[in-house]
Amino acid sequence: MADPYSTLGIARNASEKDIKSAYRTLAKELHPDRNKDNPNAAERFSQVTNAYDLLSDKDKRAQFDRGEIDGDGNPANPFAGMGGGGGFRPNGGQRGYRTEDFQGFGGEEVDLGDIFEGLFGGRGPRGGAGGPFGGAQQQRRQPPQKGADIGYKLRVPFTDAATLKDQRITLADGKTIDLKLPKGVEDGTQMRLKGKGQQGPGGAGDGLVTIAIDRHKVYRRDGDDVRLDLPITLDEAVNGGKVRVPTVDGPVMMTIKAGTDSGTVLRLKGKGFTRKNGSRGDQLVTLEIHLPADLAELAKRLDGWKDDGDPRSKLGI
Repeated sequence: MADPYSTLGIARNASEKDIKSAYRTLAKELHPDRNKDNPNAAERFSQVTNAYDLLSDKDKRAQFDRGEIDGDGNPANPFAGMGGGGGFRPNGGQRGYRTEDFQGFGGEEVDLGDIFEGLFGGRGPRGGAGGPFGGAQQQRRQPPQKGADIGYKLRVPFTDAATLKDQRITLADGKTIDLKLPKGVEDGTQMRLKGKGQQGPGGAGDGLVTIAIDRHKVYRRDGDDVRLDLPITLDEAVNGGKVRVPTVDGPVMMTIKAGTDSGTVLRLKGKGFTRKNGSRGDQLVTLEIHLPADLAELAKRLDGWKDDGDPRSKLGI
């Protein structure tokens, strides 16, 4: 069975950030969509995903590091933690097996029949024909494993991510579903689709969807806020007025005060990304004064007028 650290190519003391970075690199390289002619890539992709699932879970990672589970998440030693065994006493006298000698699974007593049944294949009165150790219960077996998880990468338009618009995704089995984006979604967010992985003896694995938010031609993300540079005319800057502003929810009207400088930032409340608590960030609008393409008329109007102010005085020059 594979060592998840070796599978991801990281050291055993790797940080959570190192684990995530290694997984993203390998998942991008081995994704089935990029390796349709390489069947080995799909298996490797599944191994990388399983390794990431184990190491990204703090409890499972700790259990693996202590040797309690293997790389597949199964118990590494079903007899770990037992008390003293039977056999012979130190002074040479034979010692009988006692149930109190086989405690250790959460404080519960262990049925010796279960142990010896697994060794000799016998079944006691409660399980059919008796074996060399009568009274043994039928052997408890490990539950069958589920199928492997399947990874998907879903590209989401910027405005859809900000407004949590449902996304349509086609699964490996050809079925198409509508996926509801989670609050607080960001680039790299992973979503688990229960039972949408490969089939296995114990049922289907899960689908793991990694979100990739597309860039936008005019919007930029700043935490939970959205930034936008808005051009305004010289007349709007000097005299003020109402201007139409695009937002992720659609255009709105915004008031510009008379005498507004270029670089002024105005805030539109609740027009940003949705946070995990359901509230939303804002849209920050930076005003940029654009001069007219034909400056002849403007120069004519300013003829004889001179601005005596010093806009660079704060720079100390």
